Amino acid sequence: MALSIFDLFKIGVGPSSSHTVGPMVAANRFLADLAERQQLNQVAKVKVALYGSLALTGKGHATDTAVLLGLLGEAPATVNPDRIPEYIQAINTQHQLRLEGKHLIVFNPAEDIKFHYQASLPEHPNGMQMLAYDAHGLLLFEGTYFSVGGGFVVTKGEQAAIDGAVTVPFLFNSGKDLLALCQRHQLSIAELVLKNEQALQPELSQPALYDQIYDIWQVMDNCIRRGCQQSGELPGGLKIKRRAADFYQELTSQPEAALKDQLTVMDWVNLFAMAVNEENAAGGRVVTAPTNGAAGVIPAVLAYYDRFVHGASREGVVRFIATAAAIGMLYKQNASISAAEVGCQGEIGVACSMAAGALTAVLGGTNEQVENAAEIGMEHNLGLTCDPIAGLVQVPCIERNTMGAIKAINAARLAIRGNGDHHVSLDSVIETMRQTGLDMQEKYKETSQGGLAVNVVAC
Repeated sequence: MALSIFDLFKIGVGPSSSHTVGPMVAANRFLADLAERQQLNQVAKVKVALYGSLALTGKGHATDTAVLLGLLGEAPATVNPDRIPEYIQAINTQHQLRLEGKHLIVFNPAEDIKFHYQASLPEHPNGMQMLAYDAHGLLLFEGTYFSVGGGFVVTKGEQAAIDGAVTVPFLFNSGKDLLALCQRHQLSIAELVLKNEQALQPELSQPALYDQIYDIWQVMDNCIRRGCQQSGELPGGLKIKRRAADFYQELTSQPEAALKDQLTVMDWVNLFAMAVNEENAAGGRVVTAPTNGAAGVIPAVLAYYDRFVHGASREGVVRFIATAAAIGMLYKQNASISAAEVGCQGEIGVACSMAAGALTAVLGGTNEQVENAAEIGMEHNLGLTCDPIAGLVQVPCIERNTMGAIKAINAARLAIRGNGDHHVSLDSVIETMRQTGLDMQEKYKETSQGGLAVNVVAC
């Protein structure tokens, strides 16, 4: 299968790639399916059913809001986050919405979106059904969609990845394959992935492709900057106070502190990750990296490279993102990036692994050291559960991103100090992560039915 860099790094809105971005994409696909059947203008009523994790944590993850936005025709990459409350209030007040912004139907979210808390669809824990009826109450179309992590959406019978019809020059399905291809063709991991990306997007010149990749960093960086300026409480009822703005003011008001404390750089990395995930929790624009719940790890480590590594460059940013994407592709193909499937090891763990390998690459590491760093990043996140309090992507999610970023930097430094030889391969740790996810109890997989979610009073 041929995955793109832009499959792993999608521009969207918070708070969740699988519970917000995915359902919005699913609603977009539902409209496209109706249009393809030439039935869109016949629709008088739409019903939505959410199952499994989409139901259990759907309210905290704004899944119902995402469905409404998707039915309006809004897309994750282009919706204006500032206008979302206006859209939702109008639907809740008027009990009407316009499919694709055009075709008016009656829609009462309280009645027409059902959360099936006790049921799951067998194919995947993040399942949803959307049904369209005509004016006589006859069923026109029923679509079943699965949000499989990172904003990916599939239907029944589809594989949980991009269709492999496009031929790329360097197809790899394992870390072993990747290293062998790089050695045979004398390429870095980033160079190999960029050649594949050029084949996936032949209409783009190399400079245009590099500009698109750099734009991913620009969105990440803007998210960090916004997060450092926002104060107040995060939405959702936990009354969690945003900390990044105060943290930023403290660091910038005492720049001389770095002269006394050599670990001040860690404070900056923590700040970068916190700023992104507070923006995510507030429904702001973020980049799935590879998910929203883990959206702060890679931007924080990339910001560390950009701001604190001598010789950091635009080309280095592109190399960082391409290398991270290669590692993410391996997890997507051979395990999962969905916390509803494998717990938070599939989100923070994968992001940490991607960031560790990518940082190693831009610090001058060999391909073998990159693979080593990526392995270290996951090995020490194995078994990480997903237990968000009140179903909100806030506690422990925001601080967990800071920890993932720091771990990634340390993993890169450990790998750089070695020669690439190590006892556990990246392929082995990915398979271990997959098996651990299968063994993990469902209550620890983004259901808010175990862990901190039940041992900490939500309000």
